Amino acid sequence: MSTHKSIEKVCIIITVIAVLFTALFMNGEKLGIAADDSVSLGYVDKLFDDSYVHTINIEIDDWESLLENATSEEYSAANVTIDGETVKNVGIRAKGNTSLSTVSQLDSDRYSFKIEFDCYQSNNTYYGLDKLCLNNLIQDYTMMKDYLAYKLMNEFGASAPLVSFTFITVNGEDWGLYLAVEAVENSFLERNYGTNYGELYKPDTMSMGGGRGNGGGFDMREMDFDQLGIPNPFETSDGEVKSPEDMTEEELEEFKEKMEAAGFGGPGGNDGDAAGSDSSDESGDSKSFGPPGDFGGGPGGGGPGDGGPGGFGMGSDDSKLKYSDDDIDSYSNIFDSAKTKISKADKKRLIKALKAMNEGLAEGDADEIASAVDIDAVLRYMVVHNFVVNGDSYTGSMIHNFYLYEENGQLSMIPWDYNLAYGTFQGQDSDGAVNDPIDTPLSISEGDTDRPMFSWIMSCDEYTEMYHEYFQDFLDQFYASGYITDLIDTTYEMISEYVDRDPTKFCTTEEFEKAVDTMRTFVELRCESIQGQLDGTIGTTDSEQEENPDALIDASSISLSDMGSMGGGGGPGGDSDSHGPGGHGGHGGHSRHGGNSDSDSKKSGSDSNGGHSENSESGSQSEDSNHGDSAQSSSSENSDSATEEKLSEEASADGQESGFPGGGFPGGDSEGGFPGGDFPGGDFAQTSNVTTTDWIYTGACAAVLLAAILFALKFKNRK
Repeated sequence: MSTHKSIEKVCIIITVIAVLFTALFMNGEKLGIAADDSVSLGYVDKLFDDSYVHTINIEIDDWESLLENATSEEYSAANVTIDGETVKNVGIRAKGNTSLSTVSQLDSDRYSFKIEFDCYQSNNTYYGLDKLCLNNLIQDYTMMKDYLAYKLMNEFGASAPLVSFTFITVNGEDWGLYLAVEAVENSFLERNYGTNYGELYKPDTMSMGGGRGNGGGFDMREMDFDQLGIPNPFETSDGEVKSPEDMTEEELEEFKEKMEAAGFGGPGGNDGDAAGSDSSDESGDSKSFGPPGDFGGGPGGGGPGDGGPGGFGMGSDDSKLKYSDDDIDSYSNIFDSAKTKISKADKKRLIKALKAMNEGLAEGDADEIASAVDIDAVLRYMVVHNFVVNGDSYTGSMIHNFYLYEENGQLSMIPWDYNLAYGTFQGQDSDGAVNDPIDTPLSISEGDTDRPMFSWIMSCDEYTEMYHEYFQDFLDQFYASGYITDLIDTTYEMISEYVDRDPTKFCTTEEFEKAVDTMRTFVELRCESIQGQLDGTIGTTDSEQEENPDALIDASSISLSDMGSMGGGGGPGGDSDSHGPGGHGGHGGHSRHGGNSDSDSKKSGSDSNGGHSENSESGSQSEDSNHGDSAQSSSSENSDSATEEKLSEEASADGQESGFPGGGFPGGDSEGGFPGGDFPGGDFAQTSNVTTTDWIYTGACAAVLLAAILFALKFKNRK
């Protein structure tokens, strides 16, 4: 028993120990001893086991209605059976941006789809997966452009969606081979960043259209062709604007000619000029990939702006991730596209990061840049991204198809939509795509500050050297080892029988075979060119390549359009009047287009993810969806409220506008709500980031303190 003389010392020691334990728990992450908040999700090894083609059967009563109203992107109730396991009462809708409109205009029913497992029941998942995208492989005769890009991203250590091939049937009838893509939402964020993940945005230019994905209502006829500096292809000789399906044969031919002249390509193909033609425009600029003119808007807008050096691109300054000022309203294209609930503090933190990145870029300050950018993550993203030459992207002329991730004031990018990669955005210039310079990729020019998320790499020697080292690592890992050619071959072997069986595909089996051969050659030549650029035998910038054009890799043996391009790869394959599964009949409906063109065009176009609407009025397929064959429909991994509520219902990853102004709870950063944007006494718009790990820490601290108090009281009473 403790004596009167020692009890006070014992109590003091116990209290000190309790306080130390509390401090340790509260600062565990900073000390590198915090508990791991990563999660293990069952869907990773199930649906995204990419060693075989999966099967998905969609059981739905109103399939024809869903197809007829596809452009509305409204959810319908269905049961889906994945590899023999059924998840009941899910939501399914068509999705896309320009691809949605393109499919409709082509009189095809082969839409991309989105399955929302938790559409009608918040705890309904497929082994932890909340949402799944099913891509229709439009404008991709290889059927593997997206697949290869995402595989390379993941293998090289960039955070990217998981993918696998799946053959879809609808009510038991064959529909087609699709690419299953992990939606960049709750499950993705938890898998990559743990339960205490940061904030997610999908910047896109507002003028590209509204609706779900910043483009569900996009209509190409509404584009400002005068601003583009090209004739409106939809305007007939008598001044009337028509859709292609409403045109006469003569008007349709004129439409195709205008589309091809503008670099978009007509519905039936994208005939390039003869190989070896001069790629320079009248000004001598050989780097006019995409529509002419500058579309860098003012802050938060979509109108013209100076854009800075090399300021080509149809995005506003905020979509380009440029810093303009500290005004939150100047970044509407970022904040209006938030996929997680964000507060005023989150917005200010992001603006601070953009400022640091842009100022660090301007001053060549490596430390300032590192304070705002996840250097390793962005370098890995940019290496793979620039390898695959994706003109329909941040580095192209459209400035979209990427997610911006911010955590603790550091920025990184998440890839999205690569069906027009490998130089196929226009599919005309094989030499230009194969040799696209790694230091001035696509629409980026030397000294360019218009795309700061890439340009910081070129702003100081330290990061440029790291970028080149990462590129060499990439080539060693995927080219020298033979990995990438083996990946193409094994993928072809895996999917070829399903391609042949596919009744709705956008190409013939013969076109698929030729496309894969072209892909194989393109990748080989691209690797040779980049190795030459790293070795110094080929220039890494436009000007260096112009000085020594004889060193460039000759790609005249291939036609990029054979892989499917912006202008091709989209025609229906048969009887389009039938709206049932398999109703398209056979193959065909595509004019072949070829020709290796040196019309050096650094591309444009769009297709982004669609949006969320918890459209419960559309009905319920099954009220007892937690019973029967439901596979993992009540997964606890994703239903924890602290994590589930992290993603806003109003700002879900599909881009639906919030029911409240400003995209948050009343009192958030909107014109309504409370003065100053925040709830009195605190930041009410921010959903708590407290995780299960945090509660464990708090409980442990409380237990230690309680034990210390009880111990002290016990011995105090014995005095």
